[in-house]
Amino acid sequence: MAKIDVKGLLDAGVHFGHLTRKWNPNMAPYIYMERNGIHVINLYKTAAKLNEANEALKKIAASGRKILFVATKKQAKDIVAEKVSNINMPYITERWPGGMLTNFVTIRKAIKKMSAIDRMKKDGTFNTLSKKERLQVDRLRTKLEKNLGSIADMTRLPGALFIVDTMREHIAVKEAQRLNIPIFAMVDTNCDPNPIDFVIPANDDAGKSINAILTEVTNAIAEGLAERKSEKQDKKEGAQEEAKAEVEVKEEAKAEVAQAEEVKAEPATEEAQESTEAATEEPAAEESNEEAAAEESSKE
Repeated sequence: MAKIDVKGLLDAGVHFGHLTRKWNPNMAPYIYMERNGIHVINLYKTAAKLNEANEALKKIAASGRKILFVATKKQAKDIVAEKVSNINMPYITERWPGGMLTNFVTIRKAIKKMSAIDRMKKDGTFNTLSKKERLQVDRLRTKLEKNLGSIADMTRLPGALFIVDTMREHIAVKEAQRLNIPIFAMVDTNCDPNPIDFVIPANDDAGKSINAILTEVTNAIAEGLAERKSEKQDKKEGAQEEAKAEVEVKEEAKAEVAQAEEVKAEPATEEAQESTEAATEEPAAEESNEEAAAEESSKE
């Protein structure tokens, strides 16, 4: 994993916090200084925390679990949608559906409803509906797609949440806390870092800052996914080699059995041959004895 470039974070404006009067005292350990009434974040601590978060996210991705990204603020929506869709992770950029985590069964039903509408359109059932019914179904599909389309592949609770702006997404934070789901987040100087498991102190308002952090995070997750794919391939090749070795062992065993049977058959063949020769020799001996007896009788 590449080392975090502090200068790159500086250029992206990750260090700019909020007005000093809006600060959360719990963010004091991550604040470097105050300038012109604005708190400045310590980027060396940001880099260290980002490295720590990336390592954890990489492991979660490598384990096969999903990481749900949550960012409904205007300046973060498009960035999150673009970056996260590239690594095939679920994300929410519209309003957080209440009970998204704590009432996940209901959310899954809504997603299945969306899939059912898609099947209706494929098998022609949709065309049997009246014009008014088709219009209503289309509206429902559009609404579901807007709110849940990006999590359609999430069949179980996520392994972690990544949040941009914990103040805005406080409901998501509370639901994740209730279910003991690890929370990773960009935490600005006006937010409380205490509920967050992996705090990344950073400017969560500027697009450049959000983009810089999301780039690092998604790259780490991509590495984890690549490791998982490589492990799967290794396991597949290992299984193929084991199967091949098993076939070879069976063939060798068959060959040894066949060879042993041939060895057993050879003495039996020799015995049969000897008995045949003995049988042919005995009549010949009898004939010679009869001839000798005939000669003796003629002499007499």
